[in-house]
Amino acid sequence: MAPRRPRLRLNIPPAARPAAVLIVAAAALWAARTQPLAVRFDGQSLSVEARRAPGGQAQPADATVRRVIDGDTIELADGRLVRYIGVDTPETRRKVDGRWVRDPEPMGEEATAFNRRLVEGKRVRLEYDAQPTDRYGRLLAYVYAGDVFVNAELLRQGYAQPLTIPPNVRHAEAFRVIAQDARDTRRGLWGRSKEPR
Repeated sequence: MAPRRPRLRLNIPPAARPAAVLIVAAAALWAARTQPLAVRFDGQSLSVEARRAPGGQAQPADATVRRVIDGDTIELADGRLVRYIGVDTPETRRKVDGRWVRDPEPMGEEATAFNRRLVEGKRVRLEYDAQPTDRYGRLLAYVYAGDVFVNAELLRQGYAQPLTIPPNVRHAEAFRVIAQDARDTRRGLWGRSKEPR
């Protein structure tokens, strides 16, 4: 039996409906920054539910990439940050005394530039796995730019290595195989040394 989708249903007295609708709509808009929601009002009751695809994942969403933060993180046009699931690229900056300073690891600039060529300024499709956000509030997604599966392409070209963090494991085995091929053919990170970082 499929699990029930999360749902909130309120029966609102007629006199309180205008205020309640505004309050719930504002809360729904705020929550939608991290979770796709469906809001319905039939004149008497308001329902808010998470949109989920079969298997429990949130429905895919289209978005425009405003800028590339680094090799595995982007900012969308609406300001949300997206961290690619299943891959890890070398860093280009680190925190020192509470502020970010540029301090690129080997291949960090190259991974960022490659990611920029793939997605910056483009319309992308975001697909989610079991956990839609990380502890920093970033969306966690598999990203597609047209026919290019960006997460996998970073691995294929040797700009990333696999990073499997359960419960987001849908492509973990495929990512492992792709990364092994990049390592065997010494592409990207794997051409510079035996082990990245």
